[in-house]
Amino acid sequence: MMDPNQHLKKTAETTPSEKRETRCCNGFRMFLVALSLSFMCKALGGVVMKSSITQIEKRFDISSSVSGLIDGGFEMGNLFVIVFVSYFGSKLHRPKIIGIGCFIMGTGSILTALPHFFMGYYRYSKESLVNPSENLTSFSTCSISENLLLNSTSPKIVEKGCEKESGSYLWIYVLLGNMLRGIGETPIVPLGISYIDDFAETGHSSFYLGTLHAISMIGPIIGFIQGSLFAKMYVDIGYVDLSSIRITPKDSRWVGAWWLGFLVAGLLSIMSSIPFFFLPQNLDKPQKESKDLGYSHFPKTNEKRSQIANVTNRGQNISENITDFFQSLKSILTNPLYVILLFSSLLLSSSHIGAITYVFKYIEQQYGQSASEANVFLGTITLPTVATGIFTGGYIIKKFKLSLLGIAKLSFYTSALALIFQQFNFAVICESKSVAGLTLTYDGSNPVASHINVPLSYCNSDCNCDESHWEPVCGANGVTYMSPCLAGCKSSSGNKKSIVFYNCSCVEVTGVQNKNNSVNLGECPRDNHCTKKFYIYVLVQVLNYFFSSLGSTPTIMLVFKNVQPQLKSLAVGFHSLTIRALGKEHHSSRDWGRRLTMAWRQPLMAEGKVSERGQSLGSVQAKGRNITLWLIALEKLYRKYI
Repeated sequence: MMDPNQHLKKTAETTPSEKRETRCCNGFRMFLVALSLSFMCKALGGVVMKSSITQIEKRFDISSSVSGLIDGGFEMGNLFVIVFVSYFGSKLHRPKIIGIGCFIMGTGSILTALPHFFMGYYRYSKESLVNPSENLTSFSTCSISENLLLNSTSPKIVEKGCEKESGSYLWIYVLLGNMLRGIGETPIVPLGISYIDDFAETGHSSFYLGTLHAISMIGPIIGFIQGSLFAKMYVDIGYVDLSSIRITPKDSRWVGAWWLGFLVAGLLSIMSSIPFFFLPQNLDKPQKESKDLGYSHFPKTNEKRSQIANVTNRGQNISENITDFFQSLKSILTNPLYVILLFSSLLLSSSHIGAITYVFKYIEQQYGQSASEANVFLGTITLPTVATGIFTGGYIIKKFKLSLLGIAKLSFYTSALALIFQQFNFAVICESKSVAGLTLTYDGSNPVASHINVPLSYCNSDCNCDESHWEPVCGANGVTYMSPCLAGCKSSSGNKKSIVFYNCSCVEVTGVQNKNNSVNLGECPRDNHCTKKFYIYVLVQVLNYFFSSLGSTPTIMLVFKNVQPQLKSLAVGFHSLTIRALGKEHHSSRDWGRRLTMAWRQPLMAEGKVSERGQSLGSVQAKGRNITLWLIALEKLYRKYI
């Protein structure tokens, strides 16, 4: 029989240990929940920017190359601090630094939306300043006197200063806000991932990371759904009489309430920062025996954990810190497997350049879908697929207890399958849309070699039309005309959104020989054959995204499992730095933007067709090189562990 004193002594010894483990589990779970929320907000802010980029182009009257610069502002801000935050942040209070980053990220999103409140009303046409509540179609018809009246009236109104032109330099504040958002996002990924791997049970970090990234997909889903709703709202909602607006969301000149998305994302990011200020700097590692999962080449002893937790030396001066930083950087850059993974990720990110930023414009331009429909497509179809792929990748590693070699094989197979499905994009490109003055002559009868300086036809040469004015109308012959005037229309009926133009001399319908043909306001819709290709495109993207995301968690695991434990944050941070700097995200966005500059004013489908073919070809080439690097990595792992 046990002595009561011995029983009490044993209880006193075990109780603190149990309480310490309970506190560790509760603190770790709180951190995991808080980090999941910050990942959601981070992804939400990114999606809001991507889904609003075409709206920002129209609102600020800027080219796609400038909008590509704005979109790349996130990477610019990120590049300034990511390496230093990743290295020095790991020596400080990581949860608090992540909290500060979330607050800065939210502030940047709110700053991005502020220019809306200092700009004048949006002008979707040259006549919209005259009197938006009246029927303005007479100004666009084929009439010399009315066009002269317009040309003499509009400048006077502009000179009065009653409205500020949409094309202003306020877009610089959008760029600065995006840069600030990039600075704030910096500590979330490297410090968060290293914190999880430090204090998670051995062998469970891959599952936690997969779950974390899968949950973060809720942010983009919310972003695309709210983007779809806000895209249907007029940009100046609450400031103008919506009944006076004669364009619809289907019109290429429509600008939605883009600024609302940034306000929502900013407020949520600031709220997500609060829990991190109440979390401890370090947690006690749960003392549980576990089987070796293939990571034994980097020991995880209590002594090593203690060194990581107490690496800060109060007496260490700045020069010693900098010297230690460069030594650590040299350590990861002389790791062959890490360098191979770095270049592999670089090629993989390059394969998605252009598609991510301009996928909304491409869907609108190539398949005739509205911005709202594009948001719904990406938010409700592709993102759940990505979340499923990320979670599945982490679960497979945990379920089958894959070694580093097994993880590398999984990444290789998923990359190969993604490459196969990527090539199907070449088969789902629609034919060029028929646009008089761009792809056809103004009478709509003959194709043109170039859309630049297309001469006027007999049907509109005497109309004194403004050839740069874009107010598209659709003729009964299926041809889109840039304006009623260029279609040779002499009269109109109806008002606002239900306008019909008559006596259009440039509209020739087969079998009808008269000049009384009519056109309707708006572009001609795509045919059924192109719609079927859109559904095939959706299916191809779902499969491509699934297999690409299936290999994302294994790649992240390989990045920091191939370096020393105390260098995990630096390895992940430098990995992100390299992708954003050398992956040419912002430069390539500007390059693709220049190809699509005319997307909303002059929707020349041939330009979109060339861009998609070039983009798909570049993506296939980059993924092919990525496969080659994976083969080299597998060969080195075989030599090391077999």
